Amino acid sequence: MTSRIRRVSAAAAVLFILAAIFCVTASAAEATPFYATWEEAQPVYFPDSTTTNMNEVAYAIDKVIEAGHHNLENGFTDEAYQCAQQGYYGYYEVCGFERRTMAEISGARKNEVEFIYRDLRKAVKNNSLTDYDEACTQLRTDLYQDALQLSDVTLAFVEKYTTDKEFATYYTQITGYDQAKLEEMAGVQRTNAAGSAASSFVQAFIILLREGLEAILVIGGIIAYLIKSGNKKHVRSVYIGSVVAIALSFVAAWVLGMIKSANAAAGANQEIIEGVTALLAVAVLFYVSNWMLSKSESEVWQNYLNKQVESSVSKGSMFALGFTAFLAVFREGAEVILFYQPIISDAEKGEGVGFVWLGVLAAVVALVIVFVLIRFFSIKLPLKPFFMATSILMAIMSIAFLGSGIKELIEGGLLDNVNLYIPGLTPLIEKIPTNDVLDIFGIYPHTETIVPQFILLVVYIILFIVQIKRSKKIKREIEAQRELEKQSDSVN
Repeated sequence: MTSRIRRVSAAAAVLFILAAIFCVTASAAEATPFYATWEEAQPVYFPDSTTTNMNEVAYAIDKVIEAGHHNLENGFTDEAYQCAQQGYYGYYEVCGFERRTMAEISGARKNEVEFIYRDLRKAVKNNSLTDYDEACTQLRTDLYQDALQLSDVTLAFVEKYTTDKEFATYYTQITGYDQAKLEEMAGVQRTNAAGSAASSFVQAFIILLREGLEAILVIGGIIAYLIKSGNKKHVRSVYIGSVVAIALSFVAAWVLGMIKSANAAAGANQEIIEGVTALLAVAVLFYVSNWMLSKSESEVWQNYLNKQVESSVSKGSMFALGFTAFLAVFREGAEVILFYQPIISDAEKGEGVGFVWLGVLAAVVALVIVFVLIRFFSIKLPLKPFFMATSILMAIMSIAFLGSGIKELIEGGLLDNVNLYIPGLTPLIEKIPTNDVLDIFGIYPHTETIVPQFILLVVYIILFIVQIKRSKKIKREIEAQRELEKQSDSVN
């Protein structure tokens, strides 16, 4: 009996010791810390740097997502999610990496990186360390390759390569550069006054041209439509809507700038606002496109004009057209202004601010040319093809806005819990190439954007068929009415 008691006591003691060890270990485990913004990280990693170098930024982002790996591995999912989020909003977006990638490499590359950040957040949500590491590998590859195109290699960066052996190993695998090559590159600085000025010009030109093209296509199409339909007096409403959108874009940019300066993570709010605005524009463009299509038959349009007497366009339709112009400008206006703030700031440091305004002027001239081509040459088309083409243009832009709107919501983290995978279809969608042309039309290799766009396209096709049949029916009725009037006149 005594021996049995001793055995039980010994077992209990062992269990107690194991429990104590477990508790001590558990209490000792802490989340891996990280620097939430580049502003915090730069003085620590690169204390002697006086400018923002993209190679150095890429290294700092690398450390953030590495901290995310350790946090996810140890069960700190909230901290891991913050790492995935801050790597974008605290670094990539705010330090110029995003805008310079878009202007100097391609918009498609920028979108690719943004979707990788989405994959990081989704991996954390799904508690999948494998998916997280896979996204990390792709992100490192893109960032380090892009950084070499955007900035010189600094001696401080070479020092990190020398002292951080793990980083040196995968950096060489990604870029093919070893220490000797990096030291050689650090000794030959590409950046000079002319290069800085050219960079400022290119960024200013590409950003405004890229973001303004969609708005010009919509506004030009609406104005041409109003003029062609004999409603030139209503063009003013479209211009007013555009000017109001520009003014409110400055206000929105100021508000968003204040919010982001207080909290870097608040950058998600900007993406969500842009996404919601784009989706609202989709709804209005859908209405406008079908309204224009319904007037594609000249006889139908003439009958419509006769019924309207003085006010050829109803107040509701006029509001829709003006509101469409407003949304087309406002959806990207605030972002363009936020992009230009650091461009001007960087240019002032290198005395190249004049090249920024030269880039703006060149982009404005290009957009004006596009507008003039739509405004003056499209109205030379016959009535029916013109109305049909304008309606199709509005439909195409609504599909583009739908894709880009959903992308903005994805970037804002609003759809992180959405896992849309269609066997047989998703692998095909992921093979869609990424380039700036497809980007303008909101086409991305992701199921979450392509499927809604395809559904909207099918809806448009059905409505086009129905509207065309309806217009032809009305046309026959009008012709029959005219024939009856002729017979009545001949009898009298």
